[in-house]
Amino acid sequence: MLVELAVGYPERLVQRIGHPVTWMGSLIRRLDNRLNDTAKEGAERRRAGIAALLVLLLVTFACAFLLESVLLLLPFGLFFVAVAASTLLAQHSLYTHTAAIAEALETGSLEDARTAVSHVVGRDTSSLDAAGVARAAIESLAESFSDGVVSPVFWLALAGLPGGAVFKAINTADSMIGHRSSRYKDFGWGAAKLDDIVNLPGARLSAVLLVGAAALTKEASPSAAWTTIRRDAAKHASPNAGYPEAAMAGALGLALGGPRNYSGSKTDGPSLDPWLGTGRSAATAHDIRTALRLYAVADALLIALIAIVAAISVLL
Repeated sequence: MLVELAVGYPERLVQRIGHPVTWMGSLIRRLDNRLNDTAKEGAERRRAGIAALLVLLLVTFACAFLLESVLLLLPFGLFFVAVAASTLLAQHSLYTHTAAIAEALETGSLEDARTAVSHVVGRDTSSLDAAGVARAAIESLAESFSDGVVSPVFWLALAGLPGGAVFKAINTADSMIGHRSSRYKDFGWGAAKLDDIVNLPGARLSAVLLVGAAALTKEASPSAAWTTIRRDAAKHASPNAGYPEAAMAGALGLALGGPRNYSGSKTDGPSLDPWLGTGRSAATAHDIRTALRLYAVADALLIALIAIVAAISVLL
């Protein structure tokens, strides 16, 4: 976590060798092109999707297990495993991408802000007003804290590099084929369901961390965050995303979620998601900045929690 927070994943490496997520994505696309036959019936396509998912997970597990085994044979091998594991986290990029959206709104360039937020959300951003852009940025920050930081850290802590890599493969498959569109509603069914399962602990832990962060962050309310989680989290279409989003909405006094339009990548029509929180929907760049402070404190609490668990495990 400290390595990734400090340096992220260097752009030069992305250009030269790619990124583990792009490698997984390449395999998913190959499996999609080969196995997702749109002429087949729903049940057959579900089975094909599950077969594709199993291939992805077996390949990912084998590669990660082999890499971890080899690195641990080296002097200071655990450090090299940590460096490899850092590629599965998104603390650094999540902060910088969200901050870029706030900066665009602060300079008054709505078009630049729409472009910036389109890099982190799957919805149609072309018609968003400034408040819609700000809400989308904050919602993405909350959800990505869960599935881009907390959940991979949880599985890395529980099952080492293979656990973290398999989680990331599932999460990548869900983002690529776990949609409700006509092409993927059956083929991506297994990926979507498995992603829901592996994100269950991380989503709830991320919400608790955000409540704790709200208690340490100026302009945030821990009690409102907790109340909003209990009242609204389960309203979300996702069994997981509602928890960090509700925590963020309550902490900041905002209403997040609500109806969204997608460009055909997630659904075949508009999404009628419920509102989370009872605050104002007119979010601003200032709210994004406050959300970033909340995120930074929550991430620090996660690092502290992992350090405590590590210390206890050494003592035992």
